[in-house]
Amino acid sequence: MTPVSQRTRVIPITAWVIASIILVAMFLLMSWIILRESNVPLAVRILLPVIPPLALAAWTVLIGYVYGDARRRGMRYVMWTLLAIFIPDGIGVILYFILRDPIPGYCSKCGSMTKQGYAFCPGCGANILPACSQCHRAGQPGWSHCAWCGAKL
Repeated sequence: MTPVSQRTRVIPITAWVIASIILVAMFLLMSWIILRESNVPLAVRILLPVIPPLALAAWTVLIGYVYGDARRRGMRYVMWTLLAIFIPDGIGVILYFILRDPIPGYCSKCGSMTKQGYAFCPGCGANILPACSQCHRAGQPGWSHCAWCGAKL
């Protein structure tokens, strides 16, 4: 039995709300700063209130994605979110994308989360993937013979 309430949204709504607040607040602040200055070129008057707020809002949504995706994959999502925030120059986010776990599957019998490649469910012991009777390695769905020893599955 696969869990009924699977999350369809990876980025939490809180991240979108925080990004929206940052976007509006920074836009107003930058616009106010630009209005106080009189010798600012037109291109700077147009781009300065737009580019930095968009960049910071996009960074906030990216941090929200790291949080939601790590949580969805069953990883330590608080640790990865803090690493993504505090390791400078985006290296924490890059490390997350390099080191993240694959998306887990679910046992069809008990619904518990299982990692990819498991032949049996660690919760109930149900058969998830066909296993070879000779070498005991997990095969893939649809295989008729073991890829390692050639035995019939």
